[in-house]
Amino acid sequence: MGANLKVELIAYTPEAEKIVASAAKLCYSRVGISEIGENLDKENIEKFLNMLLDLGHESPVEHVSFTFAIEGVSRSLTHQLVRHRIASYSQQSQRYVKLDQFEYIVPPSIEEDERARELFIKAMEEDQRVYNELVDILSKKHYEKLISEGKNEKEAKRLSEKMAIEDARYVFPNACETKIVVTMNARSLLNFFRHRCCNRAQWEIHNLADEMLKKVREVAPTIFKFAGPSCVYDKCHEGSMSCGKMMEVRERYLNL
Repeated sequence: MGANLKVELIAYTPEAEKIVASAAKLCYSRVGISEIGENLDKENIEKFLNMLLDLGHESPVEHVSFTFAIEGVSRSLTHQLVRHRIASYSQQSQRYVKLDQFEYIVPPSIEEDERARELFIKAMEEDQRVYNELVDILSKKHYEKLISEGKNEKEAKRLSEKMAIEDARYVFPNACETKIVVTMNARSLLNFFRHRCCNRAQWEIHNLADEMLKKVREVAPTIFKFAGPSCVYDKCHEGSMSCGKMMEVRERYLNL
């Protein structure tokens, strides 16, 4: 069963842009902590944030964070996602959650080719069949052992299934759908967007990054107005690997 990407911004720092502007004001003005919030109307907040963006001074944006709930992504994607280390992650466990019918992500190149799609789905169905059989075999094995060790039937059944799915999950592919909650501060997000909104990013995490960017721009438009790949506000840093579409990409992200 194919799964569709879903991204929700479930929490974020209230008055995020005012907090960043307050931190910037403290850095660049002769004020005390009792005064940093004074006279920070919309115009002044935008002024401070634009100054930070122009200077490339990103440390004040670390004071605000954003939490996303994400589903309809593959394990292949989350292996890439967790490389962004200044973040917090909570992912659905295959060790504790028995997948009676796992969902999976079908790459577009496979989806659009009838024969490739047929082979792919067949492989997914076979993985599920083998997983079910492994869970059955291992559960019986562990159950008998636990009973022999003096466990009661209810406890032995509970523990044996947990032990079985812990090892049976090894048969699942990278395509297996997963769900994850992600929290990043704004500076980490800017870095994430620079890498993952680039045309050279892998298609699935690129799609995720675009959706996350749309969500944060709704609540912190000035902080993220130049967010996206580096070519949005600077030159392309991909060298000979550049996609060669800098102006097209810039136009897209400035109007995302």
